Amino acid sequence: MIPLGLEPKAYCLEGSCSIQLSYGTDLCVLRCKGSDYFGIIQIFAENSIFRYLIIYYKKELWHDYLVFCALICTFVPVMKEVIIKDSDLQRAAMEGMDQFIRVFVDAIREAIGGELTAENMGELNADQITLLAWDTLHEEVMDGGFVQLIHNGYGMFIFKNPFAKALNKLWGMRALSKMLYEVHTLWLKYREEIEVDCSEDEFMAMFERFPEFDDYDDQFIEHEEEWTDDIAHYIDDHLDRFAVISEE
Repeated sequence: MIPLGLEPKAYCLEGSCSIQLSYGTDLCVLRCKGSDYFGIIQIFAENSIFRYLIIYYKKELWHDYLVFCALICTFVPVMKEVIIKDSDLQRAAMEGMDQFIRVFVDAIREAIGGELTAENMGELNADQITLLAWDTLHEEVMDGGFVQLIHNGYGMFIFKNPFAKALNKLWGMRALSKMLYEVHTLWLKYREEIEVDCSEDEFMAMFERFPEFDDYDDQFIEHEEEWTDDIAHYIDDHLDRFAVISEE
């Protein structure tokens, strides 16, 4: 996943260039001022270091040909420090998986000032963003199903960003990832009808209007404990990607 706000560590392009990056894209456009360079950036994640293969060309106007070049740029995200006291972590672990996950979610949200936004997304790494996406998915679906999640405006965050891809490729949660891709199709089909402002009665009627989500709601509830366990174990196996554990 490509967070916003990456700052270049090594920069090796000619001229005055600006890079536009957006979380949720595998490919980005490289725009260079004063030239007709065009770049495709492909991410290669190595922990918190992001490497990009940039393929670009310059069309010589007086010659009808393209000059192709390739290079590697390395970017280091400007990260927010997330700190969790070891005593709080141990207490949460004793209380169960939900509380263990909650202590990380709360610490990450506190570090970025509350809610995840386009402005502060670049202050987190890919795993931290994936965890916040899981928290949003879990809270919304367990409370009111996918219809509620979509109505409350979280469809773009869950389905347009590479959340499902990260769950499959990095977190080993293939079944949940597959389900999200399937719900993504329904989101595209019904999002305009579900996301409208409406009264409480009109919202409740949506559950009857869109029964195609029912099986996915049931599937999530059925596997919720298993998936929560998977999330907790991934965090436990990669603590340094989520927070600094303080002895104080």
